[in-house]
Amino acid sequence: MKAWIIAVLAAFSLQACVEEGTYPLTGEECSEDDPVLDMDAADCTIPGSGI
Repeated sequence: MKAWIIAVLAAFSLQACVEEGTYPLTGEECSEDDPVLDMDAADCTIPGSGI
Protein backbone atom coordinates (compact mmCIF):
# COMPACT_ATOMS: atom_id res chain seq x y z
CA MET A 1 0.00 0.00 0.00
CA LYS A 2 2.84 2.38 0.81
CA ALA A 3 4.45 1.75 -2.57
CA TRP A 4 1.20 2.59 -4.34
CA ILE A 5 0.87 5.88 -2.46
CA ILE A 6 4.48 6.77 -3.22
CA ALA A 7 3.95 5.97 -6.92
CA VAL A 8 0.86 8.19 -7.10
CA LEU A 9 2.59 11.06 -5.34
CA ALA A 10 5.61 10.71 -7.63
CA ALA A 11 3.40 10.81 -10.71
CA PHE A 12 1.74 14.01 -9.55
CA SER A 13 5.04 15.65 -8.68
CA LEU A 14 6.55 14.74 -12.06
CA GLN A 15 3.51 16.12 -13.81
CA ALA A 16 4.07 19.46 -12.11
CA CYS A 17 7.51 19.70 -13.73
CA VAL A 18 6.12 19.65 -17.27
CA GLU A 19 5.84 23.01 -18.98
CA GLU A 20 2.51 23.67 -20.64
CA GLY A 21 2.74 23.35 -24.41
CA THR A 22 5.52 20.73 -24.38
CA TYR A 23 5.55 16.96 -24.49
CA PRO A 24 6.51 15.51 -21.09
CA LEU A 25 9.02 12.88 -22.23
CA THR A 26 10.82 14.71 -25.02
CA GLY A 27 10.32 18.33 -23.98
CA GLU A 28 9.49 19.19 -27.59
CA GLU A 29 7.10 22.06 -28.12
CA CYS A 30 3.55 21.15 -29.17
CA SER A 31 2.24 22.65 -32.39
CA GLU A 32 -1.13 22.93 -34.10
CA ASP A 33 -0.16 20.43 -36.84
CA ASP A 34 0.83 17.58 -34.50
CA PRO A 35 -0.70 14.32 -35.78
CA VAL A 36 -1.72 13.21 -32.28
CA LEU A 37 -4.34 15.96 -32.14
CA ASP A 38 -6.43 14.02 -34.69
CA MET A 39 -6.23 10.75 -32.74
CA ASP A 40 -9.27 9.13 -31.19
CA ALA A 41 -9.56 6.44 -28.52
CA ALA A 42 -10.50 3.99 -31.31
CA ASP A 43 -7.00 4.52 -32.78
CA CYS A 44 -5.43 2.96 -29.67
CA THR A 45 -5.76 -0.77 -30.30
CA ILE A 46 -3.40 -3.66 -29.77
CA PRO A 47 -2.44 -5.23 -33.13
CA GLY A 48 -3.64 -8.81 -33.44
CA SER A 49 -5.85 -8.65 -30.35
CA GLY A 50 -9.13 -8.29 -32.23
CA ILE A 51 -10.05 -5.33 -30.07
